[in-house]
Amino acid sequence: MRLRLFALPLLFAAVPAVAALSPGAQAPDFTTRGAIDGKIFRLTLSQQLKKGPVVLYFFPAAYTGGCNQEAHDFSEAVPQFQAAGATVIGMSTDTVDRLAKFSQEKCAGKFAVASAGPRVVKAYDVDLGKTIPDPVTKKMRAVTNRTSYVIARDGRITFVHSDMSAADHVRLTLEAVRALK
Repeated sequence: MRLRLFALPLLFAAVPAVAALSPGAQAPDFTTRGAIDGKIFRLTLSQQLKKGPVVLYFFPAAYTGGCNQEAHDFSEAVPQFQAAGATVIGMSTDTVDRLAKFSQEKCAGKFAVASAGPRVVKAYDVDLGKTIPDPVTKKMRAVTNRTSYVIARDGRITFVHSDMSAADHVRLTLEAVRALK
């Protein structure tokens, strides 16, 4: 009996996280500060959607193994997303200053990463339910789960992939963007 109880948490650990926003839902608009290639700017989702679909992907923390790999994978695929008419935006609760460095070093300056404040985290239901210390300020901050949304030009969510493994986010969101045409 003890063995089964021990295995139960491991079973749930393998289950992907589930985002509350479903395909067909209106994506909550927001304005925040972001960075691309180290340059900080003001980012508004509705303005980005005027250019075409947006892949909005939330990641737990800059400069961690899975997040570094995911940023690299998205940066390598940016030409394919652009060919399909989409913009990629990474979102994290990291400070915009930290994300500015991350945008140069791990995103290769190819797409924007932006700071997700508590309202954005709540609106997209991506709170992982744990906190970590900020490496600079040492203040505790929330961590998001790894969730990718594909948002059509009209602001409707067309695809959601929520899984702490970074392995399939790029492939699946690119397929979803291509399916929009």
